[in-house]
Amino acid sequence: MFYHPEAGHGLPHNPFNAIVAPRPIGWISTRGSLGDNLAPYSFFNAVAYVPPQVMFSSTNSKPDRNGTKDSVAQITETGVFCVNIASGADRDRVNASSAPLPAGTSEFERAGIPSAQCETIDCPRVADAVASLECRMTRIVPLAGKSNFAVFGVVVGVHLRDDCIIDGRFDPRAAGGWLSRLGYKDYSAVTDLFEMDRPA
Repeated sequence: MFYHPEAGHGLPHNPFNAIVAPRPIGWISTRGSLGDNLAPYSFFNAVAYVPPQVMFSSTNSKPDRNGTKDSVAQITETGVFCVNIASGADRDRVNASSAPLPAGTSEFERAGIPSAQCETIDCPRVADAVASLECRMTRIVPLAGKSNFAVFGVVVGVHLRDDCIIDGRFDPRAAGGWLSRLGYKDYSAVTDLFEMDRPA
């Protein structure tokens, strides 16, 4: 099968959602003048080592946020955000925090998710996340299409949950592994690992 995206695929569900998978989930927390916010984004990844940098993209809008979503609006306002890494054990809380709530409604409070203050930025984080990355936004890039934005940030602080440091390595498998998005309504908890050495 071959199709042009603009012409449509003829399938019951969009296959593009499932082609690039699994995708890690950035559980993005922000603080703005309206309050605290927490939302999952599956267009998320690390993009550089030194200094450590991450990105996520937001691909929709809310009527109360002028062409974008709460996360991007609040990062535009404050210049900071936190990426919380979700484990398999977090699946229900991550899903609950994706509800389209009115701007100013805290997903932390609505879903009963404990929050803690970040160390280097004025932003909340998920208190019991397996890891959290405190970030200063470096740029927000408008992408092709309506309400599509990529947010880049440099990591200025890292939280690792103590029980996820195993033999000197970050390993959240005891917490259910790394939660990831496969497309459609499908998710996975990554727990099956193997090692390979690169060719010399």
